[in-house]
Amino acid sequence: MPHAVIVAHGQPSDPEPAEASLAAFAQNVGALAPAVSVHSATLAAPGALETCLDALPDGTAIYPLFMARGWFVTSALPKRVGSRAVRILDPLGIDPDLPELAAAALHETLSDRGWPVEETDLVIAAHGSGRSPNPAKVTLDFSTNLGKLLQFNTIRVGFVEQPPSISEAASGSGHMAICLPFFACTGGHVLEDVPSELAHAGFSGAVTSVIGELPPIQKQIADRLTRALCP
Repeated sequence: MPHAVIVAHGQPSDPEPAEASLAAFAQNVGALAPAVSVHSATLAAPGALETCLDALPDGTAIYPLFMARGWFVTSALPKRVGSRAVRILDPLGIDPDLPELAAAALHETLSDRGWPVEETDLVIAAHGSGRSPNPAKVTLDFSTNLGKLLQFNTIRVGFVEQPPSISEAASGSGHMAICLPFFACTGGHVLEDVPSELAHAGFSGAVTSVIGELPPIQKQIADRLTRALCP
């Protein structure tokens, strides 16, 4: 059976909870990809990735659970991989099917609440970066493509690490509003920064799971791994 490793950033200040959360995520993906043995490791846990890869054969695929092809994916991850004969796949955030899959999940949220899409505001809460324009560009491209699929009343984008802030983006949204956290995993930003920013804005709408943990996305990752390893 071929092997794959889902790799996420993790939490440097407290690596173990993020390791456990990613392991549960990988187990869910593995259940959807029965032809692939799915493992996990965070970059923040010292030696976790290296130990995992050393136990796996050549040809193992690495799936970066990141929202952009940034420094962690293009520099930190390959450095940690070293000379091991593995294949690094494209990260989640640049998957061309992501807008359509997110649209399906958002449509379900709209249906559950009985909200017409054209009367609902969407707030996309993302990480951003004070050093590189790439993360913001990935988010804005996603929002543009999503807007072609679902005609929300407004689509607003806010960031943790650059302007506009999430609170600025969410301010003035109506009671029919959905916040979609554009993050691969539920970490500190999602548990602390996003709720704080939404509260500051007086946001009273619905907040979905992070995009990486939406059911259609987990199935997509499973399909990507299966296609990459079982042609």
